[in-house]
Amino acid sequence: MSFTATVGGREVPCGQDQPMLDAFLRAGVWMPNSCNQGTCGTCKLRVVEGAVDHRDSPADTLTDDERAAGLALACQARLRSNVVIETAGGGRATHPLRDLTATVREIQDIARDTRRLRLGLPEPLAFHAGQYVELTVPGTGVRRQYSLVNTADEDKVLELHVRLVPGGAATEQWIFADLSVGEQVQVTGPLGDFFLPPAEEDDGGPMVLIGGGTGLAPLIGLARTALSRDPARKVLLYHGVRGAADLYDLDLMAELADSNPDFAFLPVLSHEPENSTHRTGFPTDCFLEDVPSARGWSGWLCGPPPMVDAGVKAFKRRRMAPRMIHRENFTPAAS
Repeated sequence: MSFTATVGGREVPCGQDQPMLDAFLRAGVWMPNSCNQGTCGTCKLRVVEGAVDHRDSPADTLTDDERAAGLALACQARLRSNVVIETAGGGRATHPLRDLTATVREIQDIARDTRRLRLGLPEPLAFHAGQYVELTVPGTGVRRQYSLVNTADEDKVLELHVRLVPGGAATEQWIFADLSVGEQVQVTGPLGDFFLPPAEEDDGGPMVLIGGGTGLAPLIGLARTALSRDPARKVLLYHGVRGAADLYDLDLMAELADSNPDFAFLPVLSHEPENSTHRTGFPTDCFLEDVPSARGWSGWLCGPPPMVDAGVKAFKRRRMAPRMIHRENFTPAAS
């Protein structure tokens, strides 16, 4: 039996075992979302009328008191009646969530334990730069999330940067094992709310982007999108990695710097203190050294949670407005 969820005057049918978030995104109705695993709380909403089954919603993300007050995690909750909900998303339109069968066009080792995948699509996929897609590991039902490197107009061949996870069902046992060019891959997307506002809503102010490891991936799309709107925009892009062997796409960064006078790419190595070519330490500390005030700036953070947390603190120390701080945590998945 299916039920209907109503938000902002829009009605969306939800299947019996379909998460509310999945139903809304497939209908092209926006709801805030990030991890889609129940761990971040971004998709938390209020059920004003009706009943839901919270399923596997973690207690530390959705407490008993919150459940009693009508709150739910859209990525986990299933409908048990018709419902009316309130959410910060407001029911505005977005790119619909879709399932596509992609073909592997390219597999390239680009850094230590890091691969570039390029996946050709049978038809364009609409998305915002900075969002991500899910890949399904063949024969397992396991899904893993990977940020898009692309800008929105690069919608027929998706680029992903994948880091090897020891024992990982998607990486060690598939992508770094027997995945081959020409193989078909199941892709679901777009997902996530880590993206620039539309051009008409973008204030064009200075930006700082800090990525840890393959957290660089969505920042490339964000930076290129911002610079395409205004080549003179001030954009600082920090890439924090353990060592020089983990750096990649240095040629692309050099091309962006040559074409955009106020763009700077700043690699930072945390485990090579004697390196004479690149800065050492942590990218958030380097930002504090470089920028005396970030009033009027926007900040973008993507990578491991400790780095993201440090970045939020660094941005606030430099007086960046909290509403201008955007983050994408790379939360570990079960192997």
